[in-house]
Amino acid sequence: MSEFNLNEMSLRDLQDLKKKVDAAVASYEARKLQEARAELDARAKELGFSLAELVASSTDAKPKKTRKPSTPKWRHRENHEMTWTGQGKRPKWFEHAELIPTQE
Repeated sequence: MSEFNLNEMSLRDLQDLKKKVDAAVASYEARKLQEARAELDARAKELGFSLAELVASSTDAKPKKTRKPSTPKWRHRENHEMTWTGQGKRPKWFEHAELIPTQE
């Protein structure tokens, strides 16, 4: 491999060298990706599947289960709209208010 003295190169030469290096890196990554796909495809065929089948089944996301909202456990004595489930950060009104547990 030839040695470069980067300090002696002009800006244009350095920019050209950078473009060539970037292209070489991209080409190398593309070749490695192609090799990896071929290797995985061969292994999938050994197991009786196609790579597309394996990838499709792993990306079939199951829908997330949604939890129903928690029921309030605390209610402000005067303003019944102000409630707290007892989970998460305490609301400011909770610290200074007279509270009554909900009867629900």
